[in-house]
Amino acid sequence: MTTTTEKPAVASALETSDRVVSHLHPEPSYDLADHPVPKGLEEVWRFTPLKRLRGLHADVEFQPSAIECTWTTPDGVTIAGVSGDALEQWRGVSGYIPSDRLSARIFAEVGSMLTVDVTDEVSEPVVITLSGSDASVVEAGHIAVRFAPHSSATVVFVHEGPATLGQLVEFELGDGAQATVVTVQDWTDDSVHVGRHTARIGRDASLKHTAVTFGGDLVRLSTDVNYAAPGGSVELFGLYFVDAGQHLEHRLWVDHNQPRTNSNVDYKGALQGDGAHSVWIGDVLIRKIAEGINTYESNKNLVLTDGARADSVPNLEIETGEIEGAGHASTTGRFDDEQLFYLQSRGIAEMDARRLVVHGFFADIVKKIGVPQIEGRLMETIEAELALHVGAGEGVEVGEA
Repeated sequence: MTTTTEKPAVASALETSDRVVSHLHPEPSYDLADHPVPKGLEEVWRFTPLKRLRGLHADVEFQPSAIECTWTTPDGVTIAGVSGDALEQWRGVSGYIPSDRLSARIFAEVGSMLTVDVTDEVSEPVVITLSGSDASVVEAGHIAVRFAPHSSATVVFVHEGPATLGQLVEFELGDGAQATVVTVQDWTDDSVHVGRHTARIGRDASLKHTAVTFGGDLVRLSTDVNYAAPGGSVELFGLYFVDAGQHLEHRLWVDHNQPRTNSNVDYKGALQGDGAHSVWIGDVLIRKIAEGINTYESNKNLVLTDGARADSVPNLEIETGEIEGAGHASTTGRFDDEQLFYLQSRGIAEMDARRLVVHGFFADIVKKIGVPQIEGRLMETIEAELALHVGAGEGVEVGEA
C-alpha cells in the first residue's frame, strides 16, 4: 500500500474562511494526530456503536481490496484510476479538509483513487457499481468526481455484496454545472460502510444528491456541502429502510459560506423489527457572509413495529439575520390511523393498506431520483422489505425530535 502524507495541492474553498467553532464539527486537519480515536462520548459519535465498526474509526489496517468496481462511460465522461503524481490534481477537489480520523487516514494512506471527469452535457447516467465479496476484508477507497463548467450528468453509485469499507467521495461542480448524484447502499447484512460525500458548488451550479440505504449491518454516511461562489443550489434527498438489528446513520452538513445560495434537505425512513435503529443528524450553518440565502431541512420517520428506535436531530446555526428563509422539521411516529381507516373503508385489507401507506411515504423521494432503472429497483426493494412483516406499530420507541 502506497503511503503519502503530503497535503493536497488543490486549495480548499474554506481554508481562508472562518473556522467553525462547534462541538458538531471538529477542527479540520490533514494531520492524523489532530484526530484522536473516538471513544463514543463525543457528540459526533455518541449515536454510533463503535464496536461494530471493525476498527474503521480507529487504526485497523487497510487491506487489499475485495470489492470489484465496474462502470459505464457514456460520451462526455472519462473514468480512470490514478496514482502517484496524478493524485495531486484530484485529492481535495471538493475543498474538504479531514474532520475525522478515517478521512485523514484515507488522505494519508490510500495511494490511488478512482476519478470521474464530466466535460459535457451527458444524457445517459454514469453507473458505478461496487460489488463486495468478503466482509472480513477491511478496506478504504477514495473517489473524485469533477463536473466541468456548464456540464451536466447523473452519476449513480451502487454498493452491493458483503464488504467492510471506509470511503471518501468528493465532488467539484464548476460554474453553471448541473449534477445529479445517487448513492445506493444495498449491502448484505454482514457489511459495514462508513462513508463521506463532500461537494463544492460553483457559481450558479446545482446539485441534487440522493442517498438510499437498505442493506448492511451498520452504515454511517455523512454528506457535506460548501459553496465556492454565490448562486449555488443544493437538494439533498434520502430514504432508508431499517430492519431488525440494523444501524443506519445519515449525517448532513450544509455550510452556507457564500451569499445568495440555497439548500433543501428531505430525508425519510421506515423502521421495523427489534433493535432497528436509525440516526439522522442535519446541520445547516449560515455564516455572516451568507446574506440572502434560503434553506430548509426535514426528516420524517415511520416506525412500523415495536422494538425500533429513530433518533432525529435537526440543527440550524445562524450568524446573520439578512436571509430569505431558514427552517427545519422532524417527525417520528407510527402509521396514520386516518389514512389506514380511509383505505380500509374502501375495502382494502389492513396489511395491504399498510403497504400502500409506506409506498406513498417513500414515493415522492423515489420519483425525484430521475433514473427509471434505479427507481424501479428501489420500489422492488421496498416491496421485499414490506414482505418481511408490517406490524401494528404499537409500543414504538421514539428518540429525539
